[in-house]
Amino acid sequence: MFAGVEWIGLIRHGECEAALAREAAESAGHEVVDVAVREADVPLSPEGERQGRALGRWFAAMPRERWPDVVVSSPYRRTIATARLALPGHPRTRVDERLRDRELGVLDQLTSHGVARRHPEEHARERRLGAFYYRPPGGESWADVALRLRSLLRDVDGRRVLLVGHEVTAFLLRYLLECLPEPDVTAFARNVPVPHGSLTSWRREDGLWVLERESETAHLVEHDAEATPAEGASTAVGG
Repeated sequence: MFAGVEWIGLIRHGECEAALAREAAESAGHEVVDVAVREADVPLSPEGERQGRALGRWFAAMPRERWPDVVVSSPYRRTIATARLALPGHPRTRVDERLRDRELGVLDQLTSHGVARRHPEEHARERRLGAFYYRPPGGESWADVALRLRSLLRDVDGRRVLLVGHEVTAFLLRYLLECLPEPDVTAFARNVPVPHGSLTSWRREDGLWVLERESETAHLVEHDAEATPAEGASTAVGG
């Protein structure tokens, strides 16, 4: 699988306005995240833009042979903006809908409080099935997202491939590339934060994918941006 690809990197998009709204809503015990735009149109926050520019300075200082041959972005506004700030004018940048965030259906824009109060039966069903296989009405499970990511990876045609995606993308790339079983990938999601603007990467060694970087943010601090904390796996918007 992924013939010719030697390196895969994943940048989680920069901090976005929905992440800030979600944090405020969860802290206040609100049921709904106050975001006026649809999920695909959530913009970067000012700090998210600084993170994107820091990525740009980091790539600019890197030898060109270590640059990605192809950059693939989720179609969401915040991921496209991050990709453009990180590698402006890269000649092989494209958008692919298979890299979009997980769709949450009836749980869209609900906080954990909102899910428990408005859809207690779904809250119970998620606890019973687990994060990997639970599919909210009108939405996707992690397994559904993994299927479209697997399809995307079969189509990439560069030696070094950079993906610009979402928190769930990082979880599921570990599942696909490292062949982690379900309990391990869900444990990773609980215990390893994926900060905005962070880089996770893998290199191919003897036909196997080896984790090279895990949610690293040193490039942000080095280039004058804040490494904002990750929220962890959630049903809320802004992933």
